[in-house]
Amino acid sequence: MDELVENYGLWGLFVSAFLSSTLLPGGSEAMLAALALHEHHDKVAILLAASAGNTLGGASSWLIGFLLAKKWPATKLKKKEHQRAVIWLHQYGSPILLLSWLPVVGDPLCVAAGWLRMNFWLSLLMIAAGKTIRYAIILLII
Repeated sequence: MDELVENYGLWGLFVSAFLSSTLLPGGSEAMLAALALHEHHDKVAILLAASAGNTLGGASSWLIGFLLAKKWPATKLKKKEHQRAVIWLHQYGSPILLLSWLPVVGDPLCVAAGWLRMNFWLSLLMIAAGKTIRYAIILLII
């Protein structure tokens, strides 16, 4: 078990964090905690692996939204509640992606940011900041 954790732990965490940051379910926090408690890896390396995977997963969700907008542009929304959601997202812009780590709403926020064609690099920065801060807090608590 020690060899498995030592050899594949960070890659496993990266993959788990990536999948957790898409619309697929995942448990990267549990894996992060297990690696931190096992003490085979430096906490900075653990933080970087989890943050990179989770950020890339958020970026892939942004890209999915971007591609969806080609077929279903925001200008074609008819329902008032959908129009209000678009206005709300435009009002808060990319900084709302600091909340992309939240369960249930975080992944759709990344998709919506791409769908609304928010600046990719600013979106990526906000996604990375939010997700890294979340993992750093978990590591500090452990």
